[in-house]
Amino acid sequence: MILKKIKEFKKTSITLAVFFLLLLAILFLSRGEACPPKEAEYGITFSKLKARELKLDWKQAYVDILDGLDIKKLRLAAYWSEVESDRDEFTYRDLDWQIQQASQRNIDIILAVGGRLPRWPECHFPGWAGNISREKRQKQLLDYIQKTVNRYKDNSHIQAWQVENEPFLSSHFGECPPLDKDFLDKEISLVKKMDSRPIVVTDSGELSLWIPAASRADIFGTTMYKQTYSEKLGSYVEYPIRPGFFHFKRNVADWFAEPQKWVVIELQGEPWGPKPYQNLSPKERKKTMSPEKFEQMMEFARQTGFKEFYLWGAEYWYWEKTKNNDPAMWQKAQKLFTQ
Repeated sequence: MILKKIKEFKKTSITLAVFFLLLLAILFLSRGEACPPKEAEYGITFSKLKARELKLDWKQAYVDILDGLDIKKLRLAAYWSEVESDRDEFTYRDLDWQIQQASQRNIDIILAVGGRLPRWPECHFPGWAGNISREKRQKQLLDYIQKTVNRYKDNSHIQAWQVENEPFLSSHFGECPPLDKDFLDKEISLVKKMDSRPIVVTDSGELSLWIPAASRADIFGTTMYKQTYSEKLGSYVEYPIRPGFFHFKRNVADWFAEPQKWVVIELQGEPWGPKPYQNLSPKERKKTMSPEKFEQMMEFARQTGFKEFYLWGAEYWYWEKTKNNDPAMWQKAQKLFTQ
């Protein structure tokens, strides 16, 4: 018994030692390859739901953001809860308008479809979907995806389809059911059969391994955050990572997957606190995002070697400028997009 415990202890110790050596390599030894500023391309994610949560005129905010920042790349979400709020009744009026406005400005669009899409609570299921069986809900979800892709696949400004959002991030993040990998593959397969444009699959930059997501992706998209609030710790945290962390993870994932492109699909440009940022004081918001932190985040991102970045926070910059009479964040973003 004693010998068995000693062997188990040695095995555990060796595993821990290897883990910490790997962690040290990631944190301190790997180096990113800086993307020259002139080669970097920037876009945004826009969420009608977030704009409405901020009590903005979401249509005015959308147009002002597109024009005021001279946006060239855009990610939009076809929220299932918005498209099919009543079962078997599909309404695309607002999404039609968003895509039309972007198309008129020759903006490249990534359109995200699925049950789990950008912005809290992550899973945007219609209310009625919670009252049916899992099998029926999945069938209805595939039907909504099929109708949505069919509606927009003739629009040449749509460059790619994103299927679900960070599906491999643990289900406790957001109000979502556990991941069903087989069903995710069905969703991806359905979209691929309907259209030849690339499939985007996304994953957490700091909390996931990337390999399962990247192996399913034509375009792999990572999130990229530095300063957040941890509910588990009950405090603000700054990830102790360098740009090489992302470069290293990409190299490792490259051994197992071969996406056509690697992008940063969600680059931090807004605060992350214990409450939605509109409910935080200005001082509290600046703990995780300020004009100075924004510049630092952009430089950090450039040092990772990625070339295409979709910023997370356009609604926030606009809200600060129009509701709080503080244009500092807007001006920083404007400089980035128009330089």
